[in-house]
Amino acid sequence: MNQAPTLSPELVKHSIALARALSAAARNWALYPPEHPAVGASVGRLSEALKVSTAGAAFAFGVTPKTLLVAGLPLPEEQPVAEAARLLHDRDILSVSFLGDVPADALHGFLKLLARSSEDLRGAGGPAEIWNADGHPAVAIEQIDYADILEDKEVGAPPERRDDVWKSLVNAIVLGNQEFNEAQQARFLEISHSAFDIGELAADVMEPKRNLDGSPLITTQAATVLAVFRHLTGIVNVMEPERMGEVMRNVANATSAMDPHVVLQMMQMDEGAQDAPLVQNITAAFDDEKVAQLLATALSRDGKATARLAQVFDTIAPDENRKRRVLTMAKTMLSEQDFGKTGQFRAVWSSMETLLLSYDETPYVSAAYQATLEGAAARGEMLASRDLPPELPEWVESLEQDNVRALSVMLITDLLRLEEIQERAADITSDMVALLDDLLMAGDFANALIVLQELQRASRGKVAAAAARAALTSVGDSAGIREAGGLLGDLDEAATTAFRQCCEAIGPSVVRALLPLLQSEQETPAYRRARDMVQAFGAAAAPHLAGLADDSRWFVQRNAAMLLGATRSKDAVAPLQGLLRKNDARVLRHAIAALAGIDDPSAARAVQTSLRAATGENRTAVVEALVSEKDPRVVPMLITMISDIDPFGPDHDILLDTLDAVRRLADERAVPSITAVMKRKKWFAGKKAQAFKSASVKALVAIGTPKATSALDEAAKTGDRYVKKAISEVRR
Repeated sequence: MNQAPTLSPELVKHSIALARALSAAARNWALYPPEHPAVGASVGRLSEALKVSTAGAAFAFGVTPKTLLVAGLPLPEEQPVAEAARLLHDRDILSVSFLGDVPADALHGFLKLLARSSEDLRGAGGPAEIWNADGHPAVAIEQIDYADILEDKEVGAPPERRDDVWKSLVNAIVLGNQEFNEAQQARFLEISHSAFDIGELAADVMEPKRNLDGSPLITTQAATVLAVFRHLTGIVNVMEPERMGEVMRNVANATSAMDPHVVLQMMQMDEGAQDAPLVQNITAAFDDEKVAQLLATALSRDGKATARLAQVFDTIAPDENRKRRVLTMAKTMLSEQDFGKTGQFRAVWSSMETLLLSYDETPYVSAAYQATLEGAAARGEMLASRDLPPELPEWVESLEQDNVRALSVMLITDLLRLEEIQERAADITSDMVALLDDLLMAGDFANALIVLQELQRASRGKVAAAAARAALTSVGDSAGIREAGGLLGDLDEAATTAFRQCCEAIGPSVVRALLPLLQSEQETPAYRRARDMVQAFGAAAAPHLAGLADDSRWFVQRNAAMLLGATRSKDAVAPLQGLLRKNDARVLRHAIAALAGIDDPSAARAVQTSLRAATGENRTAVVEALVSEKDPRVVPMLITMISDIDPFGPDHDILLDTLDAVRRLADERAVPSITAVMKRKKWFAGKKAQAFKSASVKALVAIGTPKATSALDEAAKTGDRYVKKAISEVRR
């Protein structure tokens, strides 16, 4: 049989690094202006990743909805790969090729293309048509065949995901059902991983809620969407509670892309309503960009500002500073649309600002200060006519990227330390998460550590403890920590130490960001560093490592066994049992050794079950794993097994293997249990009795301590004939 072709580990590593760099650069390009330091740094990392991947020749990505293809073979569906695949697929890109050394202006043009909406790209003929007209030849794009898409739509072929389970789920929600079968619950869990799929499900359940003339029933649609979110989060909270933060972010992303009228109706839920807490959680998950997008969409559709919109906007962004930030972003978004270029836009925008930001400054601004502000322009003109001050170089230096970052860190940590109002402190922790993402992507671990330590301090305080803990968890799942972790093998010792301290400050949730580094067949520098960081968390790392055990590759399973065993936690028993059932001798030895080091009855039962099921080489491998390292922590497990096994029952052979393992370890702690099993008797079972009693005597002789010798002397006097015969044979 021909072996299926695979990608080399080195190619997979470089491809994932390139996907990660592409996603980060596209995200920063969309969030910041091109001259922002974060954009420059991310584009630089993308350029370096391309140089490694192309090696001066060419490199191409094929695009599917869930992963990327290299040489026609799929990359592992890891988060960076899935994110890049979604980014390209949503813009109708089938493949993208990078030819030789891609210049910076080509990368800027490509990122600018990715920042455009899919509707905008399709309206202009598609990404390939746009790129062929204005793009650089160092990048080649192939797009989806629109003729095929239109043909599929005419035929009415449904998307693959809209199978019978999807349809039953939609019908159940539309009919108001509150209970779902196992298949429907599994589909809910699958949908919860993707903001796109959540939005598609919401769109499908909203569709039937229309009047006879086709107009939407906004209130009913909003209630139906909230029912979708309630069922989704409820099932996730029961079956995968550790993913609630990720799911809420996906729900928020899906909400921001919905009809703004429906979203506004959702946001107007009464405080006492059933879904009010869910709405509050969705609102809290909205970042400034999502709020600005909602605001811009609502304004462009209605063509005016309304009191209803102002009320919802005040609920989402009660802080005045955040309101101004969001309004500035919304104005920028609208200025890029046709509506923003019309003559009525200025008047509409003026009414919007008046409605949302009108307030009287008189109670807060003194007359002297107001006079100072009014004279600022005149003083500025006067100073502009003078020579430059000698301090100017120092002032300019203070505006460099490193100094600005350090100042941002100082200001935001001081704000959190001084804040005494819980709601405002929670907003500050959200801003700290965004800042940490930038710091980690820029490799500024020293400043990131300062922010993380302040969040740690706040998590033990009284003002924003819950928000600070949630922020630390968010950082552990952020793109910044994953991207920084991906470069762990290339960091020098000082940077590695700083990154390790950041991981310690974040807590065990950071283990999930390090999992890609732990999937290496060889002990690379990155693997060793990630392993040491994970092991430092001890038992707390076990729940986050369980996912490694589900990987199909044997060396990843081996790594999972060693890492889970190092936690010495009973939470590691279940995933280790799963590894035992795979019956791979290369993994079995490590899984048994890991279970043997866990002082818990469930671990002993797992080893006993493995011995019972194993045969031939696998059984020998189990016994060898128990004794090969001469680990004294194995002895308590063996003692438990000797005490629990019926020597005359079906596990008789397992008892013999266990006694042989005790003999080879020669630990005095096993003497009482060996002595007890030697006294067991049963009529008409002489052959089994002779076997385990002989093995018990040999174990005591191998232990050889005064306690073991005393037990043999006593057995020689009071034991049955099988015991006495065995003792006589070994003492000849």
